[in-house]
Amino acid sequence: MGTLSLVLLLLSVQWSRAQEDPLLPFSEHLDPEHKVRLKWGFDEIQGTILFELTVDTSGWVGFGFSPKGGMTGADIVIGGVGPGGRYFTDRHAGGNSMPVIDQQQNYKLLSLTESNGKTVMKFQRSISSCDQHDLPITNLPMKLIYAYGQTDDITYHSTQRGTKELNLLKYKPRVNPPNNSSFDITMVNFTVPAKQTYYHCKIVRPLTFDRKQHIYRIEPVITNPDLVHHLLLYRCPPSVTETFEAECYTSLRTNLCMETTAVWGVGGGAFEFPEVAGLPIGGNVGGFLYRLEVHYNNPNKSAGRVDNSGLRFYYTSELRQHDAAVLGTGLAVNPGYAIPPKAKSFLTYGLCDTAYIPEVLQTPHDLQVFSAMLHTHLAGRKVRVGHFRGGKQIDLLAVDENYDFEYQDVMNLGKTKTVKLGDKLLVECTYNTENRSTLTWGGLSTSDEMCLAFLFYYPAMNLSGCMSFPNTTALRSEMGTPSPNIWLSLMTNKTWNDTSINQYQQTLKSISQLVIIADSFNNISRNTGLIPDLSVMPSAPCISGCATKSLASLLLCLAVQFMHKYY
Repeated sequence: MGTLSLVLLLLSVQWSRAQEDPLLPFSEHLDPEHKVRLKWGFDEIQGTILFELTVDTSGWVGFGFSPKGGMTGADIVIGGVGPGGRYFTDRHAGGNSMPVIDQQQNYKLLSLTESNGKTVMKFQRSISSCDQHDLPITNLPMKLIYAYGQTDDITYHSTQRGTKELNLLKYKPRVNPPNNSSFDITMVNFTVPAKQTYYHCKIVRPLTFDRKQHIYRIEPVITNPDLVHHLLLYRCPPSVTETFEAECYTSLRTNLCMETTAVWGVGGGAFEFPEVAGLPIGGNVGGFLYRLEVHYNNPNKSAGRVDNSGLRFYYTSELRQHDAAVLGTGLAVNPGYAIPPKAKSFLTYGLCDTAYIPEVLQTPHDLQVFSAMLHTHLAGRKVRVGHFRGGKQIDLLAVDENYDFEYQDVMNLGKTKTVKLGDKLLVECTYNTENRSTLTWGGLSTSDEMCLAFLFYYPAMNLSGCMSFPNTTALRSEMGTPSPNIWLSLMTNKTWNDTSINQYQQTLKSISQLVIIADSFNNISRNTGLIPDLSVMPSAPCISGCATKSLASLLLCLAVQFMHKYY
């Protein structure tokens, strides 16, 4: 009996160890049906990252990284267990076709098994790679793609595919704190007008609490994903005391509520706050009303569609260390600026000068920024947020070099970045209008453009926005068109080519900007500023995975790689 107990104990310990691999501490399901599970772990000193992909199939499986969430430019591995044994290849995709095998195979297969209808593929690669077809893994979120088949005949995957964005190196798992619950703020049986663009606003009173709670997670509740373009929740000032519902920006009551509290864009998912911060509700902010804004993009002008979209808020009475908040930055949304047609790469800028925050707040302080939501419309291709201190650029606060209108999400910066009072933030947006024949104006429609960055930070301040807009008087003066009508005529009838586009862009950047800062109560400061030069921060040099502190070890590593490559 004692021997049997000992055997059972040893089997139990072995089973426990098999279930918990210390080298793979992180885990996420990549698909809603939980048929594709990714586990991973990494060693930044050694410069390696380890993956284990488990898929509910007895066929081939594919996994990779994509610049935009699709096949084009993707870095992919495909493997499986076929009649002839295991197969595993490092590939890259040029488009929606069979990925091409890389000449340099930089993924190392560790194990590949198939049993009970599941395929488990365990492999390793360098965090940064020198192969032009391998995408480097950075501290920013990456778009992961997967696909699989029911057989080992690698053909079109049909619907057995998907995309999920994860921050692999700065992962924050979903938490379930004690004493948690949730509430929704949504539209209720709202009939979407048969208009191409429509913004609907609803001022509501959320749940009331005797004492302060912290919201730790926000999820979208989308009932018409083909119509809902973005959601914004704004906190209203104390002067707004009654609930109300109407088309946005047609009533003074909706215009008063401008302090961003939550944001969601098409293609985005749930957002979780870091463990040190939460969005406050109740307590000293318990009496505030909120405005839910839903942008409906209805290009087919469908009639009779009923919508109940909005946001779900998870909250807990277990308070966190800091209150979090959202600061809107970028180029103020206004029809007074235009993007020329036929532009391969046109830049616009929005400046936030935090030196002016004390003009609207009595006790301002530094901002600890941990996440950002970058936003443009259909012509947007890149968004960068430059960080300046003492007249010099010190960082890129957030960046998306492959902006995709269909994949807008709140990105985790990977680490908390301090914006000191006096620092400047510059939001730069790159547009492509090669397929357009007329001017693209700043505005609310999807066919118009925006250039915004919503920054999530703590500790919270009563701050609404920090944006800028070109001085239109200075712009017209520089272009020799003092009258607004003459300027409009010039812009509309101008022959736009590379030369004229570049001249206009340089003029737009060189003139003074109106810098606007607003607090929660709509007190506004207005100042002027100039756009600084923004550069892409240099990345660390690629050293082919030879991550070592010793010169001798580095030379030995490079020599071994040379031998493996040529002999």
